[in-house]
Amino acid sequence: MKKVLSFVLFCITISSFAQLTPPSFFKVADTLHKPRRNFVVITEGSLATATLIGLDRLWYADFPRSSFRFINDNDEWLQMDKAGHVFSAYYLGNLGANALNWAGVSKSDQLLYGATLGFGFLTIVEVMDGFSEEWGASWGDVAANALGTGLYVGQELLWDEQRIKLKFSYHRTGFPDRSPEKLGDGLLEEVLKDYNGQTYWLSANLHSFFKESKVPKWLNLAIGYGGEGMLVGTPEMQAMAFPDSRQRFRQFYLGLDVDLTRIETESKFLRSFFSIFNFIKIPAPAIEFNDNGGLKGHVIYF
Repeated sequence: MKKVLSFVLFCITISSFAQLTPPSFFKVADTLHKPRRNFVVITEGSLATATLIGLDRLWYADFPRSSFRFINDNDEWLQMDKAGHVFSAYYLGNLGANALNWAGVSKSDQLLYGATLGFGFLTIVEVMDGFSEEWGASWGDVAANALGTGLYVGQELLWDEQRIKLKFSYHRTGFPDRSPEKLGDGLLEEVLKDYNGQTYWLSANLHSFFKESKVPKWLNLAIGYGGEGMLVGTPEMQAMAFPDSRQRFRQFYLGLDVDLTRIETESKFLRSFFSIFNFIKIPAPAIEFNDNGGLKGHVIYF
């Protein structure tokens, strides 16, 4: 949860700054603009440092330090936490590459130094975990960070655009009532910590794959992954702590979505709004496949 929280704080800070800046400031440079490049490097470095220092003071300071160690937590939370790492690394990389593009940096350098922002930042957080007696560094988390970065870089190399985007959706469940320490107390904490209500999506833009078709440019087909029945990390821990709990199970979804950035509009406000919130999966009809009951249809799923 702390890694997702650090990602959210980092992105909110940058997005808030963007809203306070004159629109002309964001016109993309045609060639390398060194003052802009330096501004990007200094700003990202400062924000990342401030976020890491804040994380250390507000989170790690409450727990004993230890010598660096790795742990294997790949069997926890039905790998929903790993999906969160992929998501965070992807969007931080997107942010880093777009910032360098605004500064007129070459495409190759955007991918080398910008798209790796998420992997680098989250790996530093992983190292901080490694020196905490409470957690420990996870190879699974590092691999998930690399996968998120690879999803962004790979599409840029293959198609020179992001045809498949990661999306997130959340609905409230009753599970935090039984395990508020692990799953959150209140809506904000639950969005970040209750894996039962989270769904991560691969949202593919249909028109980008069939450019000569009449398919609406904004229409996406999305494949989602979620899980339910989780009160603590592993089934063994849950059986001891909550012997009356039901079996946890995986959920897979197939549904429609909208790529907000492909909606044509003359409004600068709407373009900015669509760009910032395009990581959210739009509520839409979906089909659910799960290993605890088979097939289920949802008129609207979020």
